[in-house]
Amino acid sequence: MARANGITADLILHPVRLRIIRALLGGRRMTTAELAAELPDVATATLYRHVSALADAGVLDVVGERAARGATERTYELHDGTTHVGGVDLAGLDADAHRAAFAAFVAGLLADFDAYLARDDVDLEADRVGYRHRAFWMTDEEVDEFVDGLGRIAERWSANGPGPGRRRRVLSTVLIPDEE
Repeated sequence: MARANGITADLILHPVRLRIIRALLGGRRMTTAELAAELPDVATATLYRHVSALADAGVLDVVGERAARGATERTYELHDGTTHVGGVDLAGLDADAHRAAFAAFVAGLLADFDAYLARDDVDLEADRVGYRHRAFWMTDEEVDEFVDGLGRIAERWSANGPGPGRRRRVLSTVLIPDEE
């Protein structure tokens, strides 16, 4: 299986593990109980198993521990640089594995958007919600420059932490070449 920064793509691209990773994006720190509250459709034993797999693989770091109800409750955060899968990392996947991985990615987007729409205070304009398609004519080198530029912009803003007036926002990107 293809490896992303030493992590196998199938580890990260499993639907439940991808949802755990998405929940922790933006520097969030959460216990398994907090993750369970955010992912109520995932059985507790299943959630613990997937959190453990991600922690064992180095995708999640334990950033705190405390005694709770006779057990140790751990607080987790994403380990920097372990959750990007792309390019060379995906080269070893066959078409069916790519379809499954992309379906998990899209399912995560749908779950997030559905959770947003289920709220009582939905206001797409005020919340700056958007989704759109854009097409660009670019050489491979121009695409590389474009993606690097997006990465630099995202890095600038991803350094922000929670604060007054700030809301966690998730930006997801898909880049697919069109037919010639």
